[in-house]
Amino acid sequence: MGKKIVVALGGNALGDNLPEQMKAVKITAKAIADLIEAGHQVVIAHGNGPQVGMIQKAMAELRRAEPEKHIYCPLSVCTAMSQGYIGYDLQNSLREELLDRGISKGVDMLLTQVEVDPDDPAFEHPTKPIGAFMTKEEADHLVETRGYDVIEDAGRGYRRVVASPKPVSIIEIETIRTLVDAGQIVIACGGGGIPVFRTEGHHLKGAAAVIDKDFAAECLAEALDADFLIILTAVENVMINYGKPDQKVLRDISTEEARRYIEAGEFAPGSMLPKVEASVKFAESGEGRRALITLLEKAHDGIEGKTGTIIHK
Repeated sequence: MGKKIVVALGGNALGDNLPEQMKAVKITAKAIADLIEAGHQVVIAHGNGPQVGMIQKAMAELRRAEPEKHIYCPLSVCTAMSQGYIGYDLQNSLREELLDRGISKGVDMLLTQVEVDPDDPAFEHPTKPIGAFMTKEEADHLVETRGYDVIEDAGRGYRRVVASPKPVSIIEIETIRTLVDAGQIVIACGGGGIPVFRTEGHHLKGAAAVIDKDFAAECLAEALDADFLIILTAVENVMINYGKPDQKVLRDISTEEARRYIEAGEFAPGSMLPKVEASVKFAESGEGRRALITLLEKAHDGIEGKTGTIIHK
């Protein structure tokens, strides 16, 4: 029997620039189409690390070249732009791959806003570097005029840093749910979603932040009552003692076991740690829910229990 699956695509599934992305999404589309062909109901979330940085750099250069014509582009707007063009490539490639297999299903890309809490502690400690390197003079100017947080990056210059708050809710969830219930394939929460918070009245204000795509995908999977959360990354399995002589592959672990490894510092922050944390949160959110972390091309085998790391309650 088919499962309802939310798939979180990592950066390796999208490439680092436009030509790379066009090639990468064709491979990605085949792996997702394998799941759909096997009878699973699939919803897709994705990251946008290289892409949103590229957009922000381009907008900053435009501002620098013609400051009298262009204002600074908010990070939330850059995220919206990245959702559009990544989703466009994914949508087209997946539609084509499915039709080539004789599968006629609609593929919809939904511009998605994700609510964050303005009191999230992450806003007090911005850690996520974004955008181009700057001189100290440029950085000081933005700190003074824009209130940006900046860091000095290993002698290479200064960069802006922004918060990475946890997602609270998905604004367009009813639309996503309606499309999924109608049998459509939905691409949503691109780049972790456009971070917004509620202000006066019904206004949603864009936040200067980036939401981790694994936590956004987990939030989406919970809201859709999915059976499986699949987090696709650059390795086939989660490991402990990574890179050491006693390195060990984890294949099937409980959330309790995963928490022990997290507390022991086995997973790198900003890399495997959020993937495992999101998997644990999903597996503990409801009866029978499971998470899988594996390579893109191994997703189907992972669902069958042949490879990857399964995390369950």
